[in-house]
Amino acid sequence: MRELGRRLAKLLRAGDLVMLSGELGAGKTTLTRGLGEGLGVRGAVTSPTFVIARVHPSLGDGPPLVHVDAYRLSGGLDEMEDLDLDVSLPDSVVVVEWGEGKVEELTEDRLQVVIHRAVGDTTDEVRQMTLTGVGERWATADLSVLAA
Repeated sequence: MRELGRRLAKLLRAGDLVMLSGELGAGKTTLTRGLGEGLGVRGAVTSPTFVIARVHPSLGDGPPLVHVDAYRLSGGLDEMEDLDLDVSLPDSVVVVEWGEGKVEELTEDRLQVVIHRAVGDTTDEVRQMTLTGVGERWATADLSVLAA
């Protein structure tokens, strides 16, 4: 998952919204950790479950990474607006775990990543990923470069 995140980071740019979904323990935060490494951001990428969102500034000339865990948020975009993601999005890569039904209205363009694993599998078994690009931004993106 971490390596996939590093590869995915090469495709991302400021203004990208990445929505991650999957069972608990599927690897969403591990994927985001790889994204942080690939983007070259400051700070350890850890689950923002209790703080809801963390901003990791770039150590170079790339965009910062905004990592959001919407698991504890019950509302839709109204509740997400308190995080000012619409302000951060144009200049950052925004990754939202558990964002379905909550952040789609932020932008017409987003990458939806669904991580599939057998329920109860807590080992490092192979995960299956479904990546769906939505909007013009992703219409011509070659996601096949992410295949292992």
